[in-house]
Amino acid sequence: MRDLAALLRELDPAADVAQRHVWLIRLFQWIRGDQRSASAAVARVQAFIEAVQMQPELQARLQTWWHQLAHSVDITPLLADFGFAPRTAFVSELAERLRRKLLPGTPDTLDASELFPLVASTRFDMQWMGALGEPQVSQLVLLLSAHPVQDALHWQNMLVDALTYCTAQIRATGFAPELRLRMDGSLPSARAFHALPADIDELRSAFFGAEHDEARLQAALSQYRARLDACRQAINSIYAHLEENGVSLGMVFRLRQLRERMLRVRELLDSLTSPKPAMAALKLLVRRVSTAQEMKSIGALISANSTLLSAKMAERSAETGETYITRTKGEYREMLGKAMGGGAVTAFTTLLKFMVVGVGLSAFWGGFWSGVAYAATFIVIQLLHFTLATKQPAMTAPAMAAKLKDMDSAEASHTVEPFVDEVTHLVRSQVAAVLGNVLMVVPAVLLINALIELLLGRPMIGNDQARHVLASLTLLGPTLLWAAFTGAILFAASVIAGWTENWFVLHRLDSAIRHNPRFTAVLGAERAARWSAFMRNNISGFASNIALGFMLGLIPAFTGFFGVELEVRHVTLSTGQLAAAAASLGLEALRQPAIWWCMAAIPLIGALNLGVSFYLAFRLALQAHNVSRLDRARIRAAIWARWRGHPRSFFMPERA
Repeated sequence: MRDLAALLRELDPAADVAQRHVWLIRLFQWIRGDQRSASAAVARVQAFIEAVQMQPELQARLQTWWHQLAHSVDITPLLADFGFAPRTAFVSELAERLRRKLLPGTPDTLDASELFPLVASTRFDMQWMGALGEPQVSQLVLLLSAHPVQDALHWQNMLVDALTYCTAQIRATGFAPELRLRMDGSLPSARAFHALPADIDELRSAFFGAEHDEARLQAALSQYRARLDACRQAINSIYAHLEENGVSLGMVFRLRQLRERMLRVRELLDSLTSPKPAMAALKLLVRRVSTAQEMKSIGALISANSTLLSAKMAERSAETGETYITRTKGEYREMLGKAMGGGAVTAFTTLLKFMVVGVGLSAFWGGFWSGVAYAATFIVIQLLHFTLATKQPAMTAPAMAAKLKDMDSAEASHTVEPFVDEVTHLVRSQVAAVLGNVLMVVPAVLLINALIELLLGRPMIGNDQARHVLASLTLLGPTLLWAAFTGAILFAASVIAGWTENWFVLHRLDSAIRHNPRFTAVLGAERAARWSAFMRNNISGFASNIALGFMLGLIPAFTGFFGVELEVRHVTLSTGQLAAAAASLGLEALRQPAIWWCMAAIPLIGALNLGVSFYLAFRLALQAHNVSRLDRARIRAAIWARWRGHPRSFFMPERA
């Protein structure tokens, strides 16, 4: 109580703006105390009320201070705009949050949206403010206000002004071409945004009219709420367009801001029409405390606005991933054949990699041309319809998760078992792809090595380089760590693929290729149509292969520049390099423990490549499809039960 007495002595209505606001900040700090108990904070509020009531002169000073605060500080930004990006753009909001994190705020302000986060600066403020009872709130009103009726009218004017500003922002966002052109024009609600200003003007006239007409006020409120519902229906029609034609982060951000502004309008209306305005005002301020805490989080901003985009990326990958899952013996054999083709092409990737290393370029250019070699051969694999095993998991995981997006607890038993069947098909397919790649890349590399020896009289790589390969691939080194890191690279390539395809669809580039006069003049109508279909079907693969190739080539070069040793270990490429090293060293290599340690590492590299990339992609897809933790636990239990009961089904096709 000694702190309270000192605080009350420092109350000075004649102080400058900054000092008056600093006093308010210190008052809230005193109320919070050690922030352990909301009831203790409420007790301190009661102690403040009683201390002021016992000193009439102090109460008069407090009322003067409050009058100056209420009439000098503009509260409408706090009511209408607090929590919203000033330019309805994701990047500007991200920059604004970074600024608030890095730079301190000042109490020397007349903007309530700047002052409020300094006053109610913790989540604990939500607890104790929400715990205040109606008697205490009524006491505070009488304590602070010398003219309650006038102050109540001032508060109502601020609320209606905030409603006006919110309505103007809703209308402006609804008229933005990015959204307006995607609304369903056939809906009756398509022109609802046009009438919003007239509705808010009628509401203001009905509320502040010379003669209070309750029927007119209720009619104005009903009309305004109905108009907002019509605007919401018009906005909902945009989502159907997004599902069909792609998503952008900026568009998602605008839609989210628009929905939240509509919710803000409902909050303001409830406060304006509440029979208990003081309690309604307190609830409104408690929500602003929650908003202030949300505004501090950069992660929350990214997570909230990237959900729809990640869902679309997962959906794009799911479309591609279905082609990698085999369910019958015929499909299994076909996958094995495609994987063997991919392994044969990867043998040439191994040759190109050693050629780049042999030139002796600098780290960057060596990584760059290695990336070119990787990307080119990966694209050849794609165009020949072969398979590179490690690209499968990041594509198939979203396809698997898509089968769970409509899962609910009531039908879980009917959903989980078919899903576990799909898991066995998926694992089997990936085993076939890895086997095909590895079993084919070895003889293909040995054949290339034999041809080089026949033509040039020397093996593909020298003995020193061969021993370096063995030293780098051995199980006794950090090979498994690099293999897991490579799995993350494979996942990143799939994310880039999904984003690129979504961008391609969003900007309708397939239609541009098909119909743009410049393209049709050069290619002709029929060829332009074929190129359009070709790019639509292959853009995801091109993006994934190019991104993967350059990441495999350049990441070691870039991380090495900063003194961080990050290497890549791709199972098929590592097997090809090991085969080249063995061919260079000859049969004598089989007597060295080093080669056996490398051979032991190959299956583990493959498992980590597949496992890490699948895990990351599957988690992204589960989040995008909102699969609950309970359902995830049920899925894990069912997969484990299938493994214990029928382990063979994960490796070989079941007999018909």
